[in-house]
Amino acid sequence: MTLRLQLLLAALCTLALPWAGWRVVGQTDQLLREGQQQAWLTAARLLAGTVQARGLQLPAGDLLFVQTLHEPLRVDGYGDDWRALQAHAQALGPPQDVHKLQVLLASRDGDLYLFAQVRDATRVRFDPTDPRSVSADHLTLVLGKDGRSARYRLISAAPGSFTAAAQGDADGLPAQLVGALQEDGSGYRIELRIARGLVPTRLGLAAFDSAQPGPDAPELRELVGYDEALAQGLRTLLPAHTRARVVLADGWVLADAGELRARELPPAQRPGGFSAWLYRHWFAPPAQAAQPLDGNPPRLDAGEAWQALSGVAATSWRPADQADAVVLAAAVPLVGGPRTHAALVLEQANASLPLLADRALSGLLSATLAAFVVAAAVLLLFGALLSLRIRRLRNATEQALRAGGRLDAPMPLIEARDELGDLARSFRRLLDETGASTDYLRTLASKLSHELNTPLAIVKSSLDNLDHQALPGDARPYLLRARDGADRLGVIVRAMSEASRVERAIAAAEAEDFDLRALVAGCAEGYRALCAPRELRLQLPPAPLPLHGAPELIAQALDKLFDNACSFTPATGWIALALEAGAEGSARIRVANAGPALPAAMHERVFDSLVSLRERAVPGGATPHLGLGLYVVRLVAELHRGHASAANRVEGDGVEFTLTLAGMPRRSLSAAAGPAAPG
Repeated sequence: MTLRLQLLLAALCTLALPWAGWRVVGQTDQLLREGQQQAWLTAARLLAGTVQARGLQLPAGDLLFVQTLHEPLRVDGYGDDWRALQAHAQALGPPQDVHKLQVLLASRDGDLYLFAQVRDATRVRFDPTDPRSVSADHLTLVLGKDGRSARYRLISAAPGSFTAAAQGDADGLPAQLVGALQEDGSGYRIELRIARGLVPTRLGLAAFDSAQPGPDAPELRELVGYDEALAQGLRTLLPAHTRARVVLADGWVLADAGELRARELPPAQRPGGFSAWLYRHWFAPPAQAAQPLDGNPPRLDAGEAWQALSGVAATSWRPADQADAVVLAAAVPLVGGPRTHAALVLEQANASLPLLADRALSGLLSATLAAFVVAAAVLLLFGALLSLRIRRLRNATEQALRAGGRLDAPMPLIEARDELGDLARSFRRLLDETGASTDYLRTLASKLSHELNTPLAIVKSSLDNLDHQALPGDARPYLLRARDGADRLGVIVRAMSEASRVERAIAAAEAEDFDLRALVAGCAEGYRALCAPRELRLQLPPAPLPLHGAPELIAQALDKLFDNACSFTPATGWIALALEAGAEGSARIRVANAGPALPAAMHERVFDSLVSLRERAVPGGATPHLGLGLYVVRLVAELHRGHASAANRVEGDGVEFTLTLAGMPRRSLSAAAGPAAPG
């Protein structure tokens, strides 16, 4: 993993800032919500106290709610006109079977409509005038008003219209009722209408089943409908953008006032963009398919309302119809005591809370983006500078290693006061030690040749004198063996002296312009006979390749590379010599040969002085090799501002040596002429 990638990963730690900001915004939003909930509960309690102070009379005990009709009804017993109200049917059946009898009551233009549905799979019918009709399946309806009550038996011998006469004090109540009965396999339905002026204030209804006879005494319940006067009174007490509903014990809405329409914000202040999306999906109350408090249902089935009806105030949040608002609802009991008879549900559409959250999120996103960009830029810049300094140190070290520990330019970062400066100074000391050792090894051959010449001459003269003496026969082989060793030692000393002369010759070489292509081609022609029976492969550029340098030294370096290749190439192998042009007027000479691979540790050391692998590859060689040939190749390459390298071939069938030459620097005429004589 690169240093820049590591720093980039470290820059990602700045993401902890938006996470912390996110938590702060979330907690702030929660605190704002809790504060608004408490304030809104207080407002709901004050409104409830005001409503009760105005003398609100709430019905107590069981009641029947009369819904409001907006479309005309046809009394036919089928119940198609009641489909919109079926979800709010009221059960009047026995406790063990609440679905036995269900009734719907509705009013329109002062008339009262009743629709009753009875589950009864066994039907016993009689004509209403038949005395046996008392034991037949029927409905008993009791109407009450101003202390009077009338009883009606709703029965018919066949589906269709029927008439039921009043029994009892029917003053102010209908003398008879006209309705319609329809039945199917599950039971029967009865529908009737009571004209205005005769509408009762209380009503009782019971179903008599001939299969399971029981008491036929319905309980009178108070009829309660939507109170427009109470709704009008609530409107005068409500602030803008709020809605209040009075809910009875069974969830029926007694009065409804106000509307949930949030205050319109100017376009410039409306939440929008990514922050608004974040608020809607992460902070706002979760959206539901159907909210119990939404719309205008005649009966509320909301948890807040039921909790308030049990005597405990409650609050809730939900999304508003507007995209930039939320609704806060508070439900408080209206009547205290062991059983609360009604509750007040107060709601408000709030656009300020999303606006505040939007501004906080926008500020958080902007600050996070700016902090992340600045942190990433600083870290990347720091990483770039750090990697640049490390790269300079690496390049200088590699250059010194290629030059045998010598560093032409000053070591970079040597004056730095940080860890890289300490590392650079350590490298400098290491390179100084390496350079000193390399210089000693470079001069070792000349020193040894100089020091060994005198003792070697003494040994040879002693052997010559000993050769003229009379020696026993068995001593003669030892004399010959000593003379052979002295001759070999003389060869080594001459080789060392030759290497020293080559170094001095290389240092004093004169440069000229010549065609490197012609030089390599001429050398290759001479190598063909020397490498036989090995195959010599030659590859030259199509055009001449001019170079400014010392052609004799380059030819000598080629001889060393060719001699090295011949030593390691079997008789059936091949040697490849290639010349190609490089960048900016440079040239590359490649000498490859089939043979054993070069050890990985020797790729760079093979060009050092007194380093040789030839004895390993050619055991039993008579001529000693001191490892000075490739060292001369490196000196020639460095003289021509290039370098020498060795590597195993990618194909794995041999070794390839590369000699890169950029040419010797050209000297000006003034430098070539030397200093002027004093006048």
